[in-house]
Amino acid sequence: MSMNPGNKLKDENLDFLFSGILKLETLDECYQFFEDLCTVSEIKAMSQRAVVAKMLRDHHVYSDIVGRTGASTATISRVNRSLNYGRDGYDMIFGRMTEEERRLIETPKNAAEEDGEAQ
Repeated sequence: MSMNPGNKLKDENLDFLFSGILKLETLDECYQFFEDLCTVSEIKAMSQRAVVAKMLRDHHVYSDIVGRTGASTATISRVNRSLNYGRDGYDMIFGRMTEEERRLIETPKNAAEEDGEAQ
């Protein structure tokens, strides 16, 4: 048994899929590909988890996250567990996003904090 938790997913099919995803160059290309690959519900569930992760990293409380995203507390808990004990995938993506990209999901708490910093 491997000690690398990432190996539980690794196989040729996923390598093929992820290699293809890495070839996407624009948001429009991502929309095209993921609309073909996934159902609307699957895409929305993935995007919801990403927003939940960002809000947790921005120190929002569960009730704010539920109100903003509609995510269940079970989903929020699962994302929180990934943030704390996972493979740092969310943080890797957040770290590579530009400030403008991170602002795409700006929440009132973020805006209020930044207004306070500007004063």
